[in-house]
Amino acid sequence: MKKTILLLLILCFSFSSCEKDDICDGSTVTTPRLVITFYDFNNSAVEKNATNLTIIADGMENPVSFNGSTLINGSTVSIPLKANVDTTTFRFILNFGSTNQASLPNEDVIQFNYSRDNTFVSRACGFKTNYTLNAIDPFVHTDAAVPDSKWMRYVAVKNYIIANENETHLEIFY
Repeated sequence: MKKTILLLLILCFSFSSCEKDDICDGSTVTTPRLVITFYDFNNSAVEKNATNLTIIADGMENPVSFNGSTLINGSTVSIPLKANVDTTTFRFILNFGSTNQASLPNEDVIQFNYSRDNTFVSRACGFKTNYTLNAIDPFVHTDAAVPDSKWMRYVAVKNYIIANENETHLEIFY
């Protein structure tokens, strides 16, 4: 009888240590990035590829990396916003690294102003942060510290709520 009770106790303790694997599925929606699409200023319906664009977050020395590259040669880019403060500033440098007189590097600075909403996803994935750009001043667009004329001619918010990466949030015309 004592052996049976002892065996049952051992079995109970051995099964009590089993728990579900906590692995965050790659398809789970996590903190979204700000999606920016570039357009031709003279024909606003036409997307325009940015040439050798690099984006550097304020306080960082290394540019944001996109699929292993720090240069963007396309019409759409997604950049991360800070999840611990309500503003993020980026330097957008067009023609980064160029020595050609016809297309010298040109830097514009945009500070994004937003509010944050942290949402619990799961025990494995933790929290995600959704953002809402401020309605009154969603961004501040300035020239570089050394003025070289703004290359972005018009910046418009298309969607103030940043909850996924399936849509454009900001449009830049140049």
